[in-house]
Amino acid sequence: MRSSFVDKFFIHGGNRLNGTIEIQTSKNAVLPILSASIMASSPVTIEKVPDILDCDNMLRILDKLGAKINVANSNVTIDPRTIGDIKIDCKLSRTMRSSVFLLGAMLARFDNACISMPGGCNIGNRPIDIHIDAFKKLGVRVEQEGDEIHFRVEKFCPTKIKLKIPSVGATENIIEFACLRRGKTTILNPAREPEIVDLCNFLASMGAKIYGAGSKKITIYGVDRLDGIRYKPISDRIVAGTIMCATAMCGGDVTLLNAIPEHNHSLIKKLIKMGCQIKSNSDIIHIRSDSRLNSISKLSTGYYPKFPTDLQSMILALSTTASGRTSIKENIFSNRFNTANELKSLCANIDIISSSNVIVNGVKELHGSEVNSQDLRGGASLVLAGLVAKGETIVNNVHYIDRGYEYLENSLSKLGADIKRIR
Repeated sequence: MRSSFVDKFFIHGGNRLNGTIEIQTSKNAVLPILSASIMASSPVTIEKVPDILDCDNMLRILDKLGAKINVANSNVTIDPRTIGDIKIDCKLSRTMRSSVFLLGAMLARFDNACISMPGGCNIGNRPIDIHIDAFKKLGVRVEQEGDEIHFRVEKFCPTKIKLKIPSVGATENIIEFACLRRGKTTILNPAREPEIVDLCNFLASMGAKIYGAGSKKITIYGVDRLDGIRYKPISDRIVAGTIMCATAMCGGDVTLLNAIPEHNHSLIKKLIKMGCQIKSNSDIIHIRSDSRLNSISKLSTGYYPKFPTDLQSMILALSTTASGRTSIKENIFSNRFNTANELKSLCANIDIISSSNVIVNGVKELHGSEVNSQDLRGGASLVLAGLVAKGETIVNNVHYIDRGYEYLENSLSKLGADIKRIR
């Protein structure tokens, strides 16, 4: 993996974006699928796994658990039959929150699991109490010793679980755990993201019986065995959204291949309202932006199918140069606006009303400066701002961006941006 904690992006702003780009496989689909692969009774091959830090770390965790892993080009084959450890590597789990996805799969197969408190981006409080409450209702004993949490199945109790919020991770953990346990388990108020549907499609292809993915109720009937398969996950709607926002902000004409328009329906509506021309079909999105954008007045994030929190930072960057005033309300994570102060270093006019609300007054131009990524999506939004800023911009802490974007600098350079990685 090419990333280093000292890597930076050096950007000379002002170029329009033009051309065609293929969107990478979804990080948020691949990670739970990689974790679920350990429940298979034979090897699993996942196609086109993106070369990003989070996937790299997940594979390292699986390797330390004892799985045999083979990487051929971008295809990853996992043989889980050799796994012998139930303790998820502490150091690696602290680097990524997605390590929590392994709990359901580990409990389904081994009855036991041990994990350190998961890490990830600093975007606010992300407790795993929803996961723990669900596991307890399903018959799992949970004990904490220092930073470690131990899970042990005492007696599986298939039941109906209503989540207090539609947590993606908790939904995935319940599904993985229940699909290899006899009985009927029902999840009310589950997460409805496309990545949930993709995980369920993956598991169903292995032999799981799961109904209602993408709806307000998911029902799982446990089976005794899951068979290894070959599977290609969906494309990344957040990466597609990032490229669309970059094109909207810089101006240009870009075609996105391997995209799924309906997964970015809420963003596409906003971009059209701001003045972009967008056409799409089954797996292609074409976006054109020729003039200064208009503000969208208000934007509020929410659980899918509402506007995604992972694209809020892109709209924040986009609004800094749009004509007019935009109020942005963040309803999912408390620290998503850490990026606002960095954007102000580029001469953006942003009033931070609270930890969950900012007002952006668009300016005619941003000015290059040195800024610091503090999380994955916020870092990407700083890159977008640097692409239009007058002069030179340096974005530090590129390792955050590398967690979810496969060589973002190469993708943008291919479209005409003046951006390179330096140390």
